[in-house]
Amino acid sequence: MKKTLLDLTKDDWNTLFPIALEEHNPLWKQRFQEEKELLLSKIGSSRLLRIEHFGSSSIPTIKSKPYIDIIIDIPEALLFDEHLIAEFAMLGYTHFVVPEREGIAAYSSFGKGYHLDGKKSQIFHIHMCPIHNAMWQQLKFRDYLIANPTRAKAYEALKINLAFQFKNDRGAYVLGKTNFIKETLALLPKV
Repeated sequence: MKKTLLDLTKDDWNTLFPIALEEHNPLWKQRFQEEKELLLSKIGSSRLLRIEHFGSSSIPTIKSKPYIDIIIDIPEALLFDEHLIAEFAMLGYTHFVVPEREGIAAYSSFGKGYHLDGKKSQIFHIHMCPIHNAMWQQLKFRDYLIANPTRAKAYEALKINLAFQFKNDRGAYVLGKTNFIKETLALLPKV
């Protein structure tokens, strides 16, 4: 039986898809826009209420994994809707449930562009949750780093160090960024 992304263990993910940072690619913005247009044309704006590019590939001054991270606002009732998940599958996405953690409510995640045979293509990560989910704080983090190049470069330096240290440990790489993100969000003016 052929393996799918859902069959992969944590070790499989770490071996098949190691952490590798690249110089910023201006085409990432265009690829996001094309994917956004595809999603809106196939699924529609009545369910996909807001679609944003976030993560390091959305910050033009720093290195990033060559992944396009997308966050989508959806109505609460559609969070784990099987019909909607099936529509994303028809567009080549694999669905994952991200469990509740550290004050972030559970949400749907989708991946596209991962190939078990080593073939390379653009990887997309979708984080889909209602706007009140704490994941939406990532846009404030993105915007702060775009507006503050010194802080962005400090984030890049941290990521380079973590990528070297945890090339084959995706979880440790992500966790290693947590405090920096929290500290940055604490710098934002309180509204």
